[in-house]
Amino acid sequence: MQVDPRGQRFAAVLTTIVLIVVLVTSSWLLLAAQAVVFLIGVLFGLRSAPYGLIYQALVRPRLGSPKELEPEAPPRFAQGVGAVFALAGVVGYALGIPALGMTATAFALVAAFLNAAFGLCLGCEAYLLIRRLTPGRATS
Repeated sequence: MQVDPRGQRFAAVLTTIVLIVVLVTSSWLLLAAQAVVFLIGVLFGLRSAPYGLIYQALVRPRLGSPKELEPEAPPRFAQGVGAVFALAGVVGYALGIPALGMTATAFALVAAFLNAAFGLCLGCEAYLLIRRLTPGRATS
């Protein structure tokens, strides 16, 4: 399946905002909600993820069709990586280990910000590297 890369950057902007609020408030509940957003994207596809639905309904109609599409697998993998960091942060905040919560959230924030600001998806790059290093697998 192919996805609109502008939608991924839009989702990264929203994720960046949410993660900044989490770092300021130490809200494990908000971070848990972000983890759910990530997990929906991983399990049901990026078009079914909440931020993807917002993009499709409110933003894409104003922009028109994209000039190019990209494979869904790399950003979907990146959502999985984000979910792992978000869940680690939830555990840290919920168990009273703020250093773990802040560190995991900060790592997720850096990745989301790089995607939002520069279109650099670290999880996507990791996916492609893993695919290249896996014997017998072609990159996609």
